[in-house]
Amino acid sequence: MLTHAHLKERQRAERDRHAEGIALRIHRALSWLKRSEQCDDEDGRFIFLWIAFNAAYANDLGEMRMAESRLLGEFLQRLSQLDCHDHLYELVWRRYTGAIRVLLDNRYVFQPYWDHQNGLAGSEDWEARFAAARKAAHASLAHHDTGTVLSIVFQRLYTLRNQLIHGGATWGSSVNREQLRDANHIMGDVVPVIIEILLDNAHRHWGDACYPVR
Repeated sequence: MLTHAHLKERQRAERDRHAEGIALRIHRALSWLKRSEQCDDEDGRFIFLWIAFNAAYANDLGEMRMAESRLLGEFLQRLSQLDCHDHLYELVWRRYTGAIRVLLDNRYVFQPYWDHQNGLAGSEDWEARFAAARKAAHASLAHHDTGTVLSIVFQRLYTLRNQLIHGGATWGSSVNREQLRDANHIMGDVVPVIIEILLDNAHRHWGDACYPVR
């Protein structure tokens, strides 16, 4: 398992060769990864892991901002293609296959379900959309499409993130413990691998970091 200490040692040795944008992304992501490792509760750990992930992928695109789900999906697809050590592949297909299947079958991390519960127009067909999403996810699983599977998983995790960040869940609640534990296991391994892939490919163009230091 990759840890903050291991990645930070490498980053210190290499950072002078990194472009400003990617250097700032990696530095920030590592700082939040370290904080997540210090956390002793599931809610806090997930939030800090998500901030670490967000620090790694978010671009400052100004008026050309894409929908976050699309940006996130493209980032994960790119990482999957650059994963020359197959670490993401190993996590998805060997370590977390069961947890991922459970997460994909859980309606409580499917945003249209909550849209329907909140009475939003256009969400009446959430069950059909959930069935279609499950079918697409399981097809990606069957074809070992790592990038697509990760994109779908993080869409589910994004719903869980919104529940916590927007006050839609109680701290320490027993209601969401199972999905939160699975989310922390997955993200606790995936986020360090993402940082490692960025370090491996720091010479590539990743765009400017959000809120650059001036």
